Amino acid sequence: MRALIYEGPRTMNMREVPIPEPGPDEVLIRVERAGICGSELGGYLGHNSLRKPPLIMGHEFSGVIERVGERVGGADREWAGRLQPGDRVTANPLATCGSCRYCRNGASQLCRERQLLGAHRPGAFAEFVAVPARNVYLLGDSLSFEEGALAEPFACAIHVCRLLELTPTDRLLIYGAGPIGLFALQAAKVYGVRDAVVVDLNESRLGIARELGGIAVTSVDELPEEVRGEFDAAIDAVGAQATRQRSVEAVRPGGRVVFTGLHEAASALPINDMIRSEISVKGAFAYSQEDFETALLWIGQGRTGLLPWTETVPIREGAAAFEKLIGRPGPVAKILLSLAPTE
Repeated sequence: MRALIYEGPRTMNMREVPIPEPGPDEVLIRVERAGICGSELGGYLGHNSLRKPPLIMGHEFSGVIERVGERVGGADREWAGRLQPGDRVTANPLATCGSCRYCRNGASQLCRERQLLGAHRPGAFAEFVAVPARNVYLLGDSLSFEEGALAEPFACAIHVCRLLELTPTDRLLIYGAGPIGLFALQAAKVYGVRDAVVVDLNESRLGIARELGGIAVTSVDELPEEVRGEFDAAIDAVGAQATRQRSVEAVRPGGRVVFTGLHEAASALPINDMIRSEISVKGAFAYSQEDFETALLWIGQGRTGLLPWTETVPIREGAAAFEKLIGRPGPVAKILLSLAPTE
């Protein structure tokens, strides 16, 4: 099969590799669309310790079931009989044990045995990918492959907003107008938040944030002075020292901050100020099963949409797509790679 292989910093090439063999409890999916994630951009640049070459990246995807493992058709599994060859599907790319305290209590993203497709095991930048059957979700007839591939990043944003416990009266600050920041803006709108500020240096991305109903600025200094430091909640979807610190500084006493960006591994924070102001800080990694299912539900209900700012290119142009996202993407929030046979 064709696959886009990460072979070193800023080096990705198309190769022919064997088709993966699904295990007894897995399904083999013929990939139709696969999105490029910001964490994969870091991996492409050699800045992400999870992604070691040679590697098939890709964890945001949709496709069609090609075949199922021998136990998937049995009667002793919760997903037995519901997954058949030809089904249009997407998948939660976090493969977990399914039996630990975290998996049993709705926090499977914290499973100590978790493996991410496209990092710990081969991902979806290929014609076929093998996925645990319990992680696979049918796409409704009204959902396109493009929308199915956006479920994973939207689930990340829903998880962030759930951790923040947003209410309609909250003033929200979001650092970063990449896909997660923009999806977080849309998720916050579903939670009823009407006053959301998005900060980014990319004017094209800020334009998208404005069209989605956010107040978009390059710095909080552009806001009226009386409201700069009165945010109830903040999201850092960048992951830099500066944006993490500014997120903490921007919220009111008793405010809440969630860090989800992974750009830098360590950052200094004003801990004493955080203590005195009782500021709550959480990290947000991936999503729970509930978050993923909520993402699919809300996409199906038309509550989110980045498709007007999503570009689809053939997988053979994958390396160029990575370079575009690193350089000057313009008014493009997401690039999907197409695995259609003719491409």
